[in-house]
Amino acid sequence: MSDTPTTASPDRPEGPGSGIRWGILGTGFIAGLQTSDLLEHGFTVQAVGSRDLATARQFAGKFQLPAAHGSYEALVADPDVDVVYVSSPHPFHYENALLALNAGKHVLVEKPFAMNAWQAQEIVDLAASKGLVALEAMWTRYLPHMVRIRELIAAGALGEVRTVIADHNQNLPKDPEHRLNDPALGGGALLDLGIYPVSFAFDVFGAPVRIQAAASMTATGVDRQTAMIFEYGDGEQAVLHCALDTAGPNRAAVIGTAGSIEIDPVWYTPTGFTRYDDGGNVLERFDEPVTGRGMQYQAWETERLIAAGAVANDILSPRESVQVMTALDAVRSQIGLSYPSDAR
Repeated sequence: MSDTPTTASPDRPEGPGSGIRWGILGTGFIAGLQTSDLLEHGFTVQAVGSRDLATARQFAGKFQLPAAHGSYEALVADPDVDVVYVSSPHPFHYENALLALNAGKHVLVEKPFAMNAWQAQEIVDLAASKGLVALEAMWTRYLPHMVRIRELIAAGALGEVRTVIADHNQNLPKDPEHRLNDPALGGGALLDLGIYPVSFAFDVFGAPVRIQAAASMTATGVDRQTAMIFEYGDGEQAVLHCALDTAGPNRAAVIGTAGSIEIDPVWYTPTGFTRYDDGGNVLERFDEPVTGRGMQYQAWETERLIAAGAVANDILSPRESVQVMTALDAVRSQIGLSYPSDAR
């Protein structure tokens, strides 16, 4: 496979019918959402794998899948599976992605791509050595409103883009034993929620040259809320925030010298936006209906890469997924948030 980035057209994919067969690793909530979108849009979902055979069979029955496996090892060994969607909790993305890649399967790995940059780099390196796709499932990047926003920025419609503002705040379980509040399970707002605004900043500006971060911590030692400022070489800034115990507006904006874009809540899901000139006059209103949850676009892109014999695209390359994890590592260093997986 070629590692030359290819230009994606997620709103006009080659589409299902390619003969590519999906395996679902994990049976949780997100796995169900992705599987539903795959089936609704004509993809071939061949099998599911769980650490418990009964759970796998229940999931397979719900979605009428041909095969259920009682271990992840059995799933990735299935000769009728070509690509594995890794939907396990993020502390296990690294080992599960390596398992699938070593079995010769392409992977679509839920975000965050890994727990830290060294894990992400090892996933990327293994995939490259085997000529396999390892794509981060940052579904937001492939949604129609984000595709249009990138077009506008590239065309200079906003002038010089100076600022990105984005937040992701939710009121989530406060049980100290819940995985969100457990350091051993990668808990905290940053990796679960902050990954979205951080990835959005990368989408617009790329990797920052300086990061400033501050956080408030829970009694269990994970970040309850985190504020970040990413700074760039020409003075651009991304102002980002995430919190796991307070519901927020979940809005985002891109601001330039000739105008701005305000994305409707919830900005990281299928939604619309309004583009203004520098005087506050409306120039464009974007609304494009999306069927299902919108997770089919990242699957189309995975299949497109496989069909093209490529392992990278211009929307979210493996290299950038590693850079995103590097930035998250830097934020964690500043706020004093560490995980057992940080030790190699």
